[in-house]
Amino acid sequence: MERSSNAEHFQHTIKSEITISGAGIHTGQAVTMRLKPAEPNTGIVFQRVDLKNKPIIKADVDNVIETNRSTTLEANGARVSTIEHLLASLVGMQVDNVLIEIDGEEVPILDGSAEPFVEALEKAGTQKQNARKIYYSIEHNITFVDEEKKVEMVALPYHEYRINTLIDFNSPILGTQHAALKNITEFNKEIAPCRTFSFFHELEWLLANNLIKGGDINNAIVVVDKPVTEDQVKRISKVFNKHDVQVSDEGILNNLKLRFPNEPARHKLLDVVGDLALVGFPFKAHIIANRPGHASNVRFAKKIKEHIKKYKFRQDVPKYDPSKPPLLDIHAIEKVLPHRYPFLLVDKVIELTDKHVVAIKNVTYNEPFFQGHFPGNCVMPGVLQVEALAQAGGFLAIPRNTTDQYDTYFLKIENCKFKQKVVPGDTLILKMELTNPIRRGICEMKGTIFIGDKLVTEADLVAQIVKRPKA
Repeated sequence: MERSSNAEHFQHTIKSEITISGAGIHTGQAVTMRLKPAEPNTGIVFQRVDLKNKPIIKADVDNVIETNRSTTLEANGARVSTIEHLLASLVGMQVDNVLIEIDGEEVPILDGSAEPFVEALEKAGTQKQNARKIYYSIEHNITFVDEEKKVEMVALPYHEYRINTLIDFNSPILGTQHAALKNITEFNKEIAPCRTFSFFHELEWLLANNLIKGGDINNAIVVVDKPVTEDQVKRISKVFNKHDVQVSDEGILNNLKLRFPNEPARHKLLDVVGDLALVGFPFKAHIIANRPGHASNVRFAKKIKEHIKKYKFRQDVPKYDPSKPPLLDIHAIEKVLPHRYPFLLVDKVIELTDKHVVAIKNVTYNEPFFQGHFPGNCVMPGVLQVEALAQAGGFLAIPRNTTDQYDTYFLKIENCKFKQKVVPGDTLILKMELTNPIRRGICEMKGTIFIGDKLVTEADLVAQIVKRPKA
């Protein structure tokens, strides 16, 4: 996990509402979308405003139900498809939170790329929000292999978001193509303009399977890599309601000019960006994808999400550097907390904001409770671990910069778990986070204790602060 005060490490939404209309490539349905600003930690969510109760569909890999030529989500009895180009544009613009109201089940294809979405987002602008964007790191290589489709994908630990794709369709027209994204800031110019593509011999199959109803030779690159008859061209011309369809010498239908020599490979990279947005967590890695497709991308995204969830607890582990001076030493602590020896269980405070505090307790053999708590098998009592958390929480609850004195009293302890013994020599990292704003002196907090990067104790605490009467 990475933390930074730089603007790019805060969450972002859009500044103003965006309206986009067009037809879906597969359904042919005319659709209007309205992208609206959303609160921090909302993520990317779709809302089917054309359906009863206007159900919400979160852009998450767990909601993917179909990957046949595009990626489709379903939740709460509603679905939305062909989401990958829009999601890729949001990633490229580094938009974290947005509500997408849509009055149909398929995102418009527009010109077959992500560029129209990026242009609309650039026009609306983005807005930094008062919430940190936490990037998750890959702890070890994550691999996905599909022997049948000859797909190989790997996510390597890396300090940025980098992608390399390789496509090889055994096609004399396309050949073997490679595309690269060295940094997400390159996406808008280098990847977003690249359009979707299909092979001519696939068109009749797609039409037979009730797909590409909204297809057009102007929103998809059609590659002709096998001999075709004049009748086949006429039939496709009729389907697209065009009179000038022809095969160019370059093997592209209607002599469509490519925007990049490797535009198909770049579009495959675009799809990877969009599909991996469904992981649901911002992450940094070097992705290498050989012959990627929507089905493989989604299965790979699931593996990445599982990996992040497995190691996600590490985001909550504060970093303690004993060589750095504390924010509050023991003498400053005594000016805030009413506790004294032998019951003062906080030695330093190393982080303090309006919403969380991190404190340190060094456990030594000289603690008075070790004389009677399992002599010969020294174990710090669990109740005292919770008390140490509560004392750390006092720095959140007790008003600062005041000469008044306060006492704190437990009202409730819930979900308390002890996962590991605490013994002499351990250094406890005590973290307390407010779960709700303080009201009427009632302070609700989530407490965790770490030794190194291991979680040893956790509990939900509710306390009340009471001002001491002046003598």
